[in-house]
Amino acid sequence: MPNIKSQIKRVKTSQAQNRVNVAARSALKTAVKNFEVAVENNNVESAKVSLQKAICTLDKAVSKGIIHKNKASRKKSRLTKRLGKLIQVS
Repeated sequence: MPNIKSQIKRVKTSQAQNRVNVAARSALKTAVKNFEVAVENNNVESAKVSLQKAICTLDKAVSKGIIHKNKASRKKSRLTKRLGKLIQVS
């Protein structure tokens, strides 16, 4: 633990921000997983709704600096591609 007052404050704020980032990352993973479950169950309507939620969560994570914009773009592209394949099969 640091002795300097400003460094003590930095440790506290970085720990608080870390908790926020972990929660946001967890919400992101949950949104993507919900979409994947809908795809596994061949539920097109549920998959469409889950995809919109996942895309929204990805965009929010990018705006907060939790993930890189290219990673979000890649994930959105892959998820959309999976939905397209599901619709073609149905």
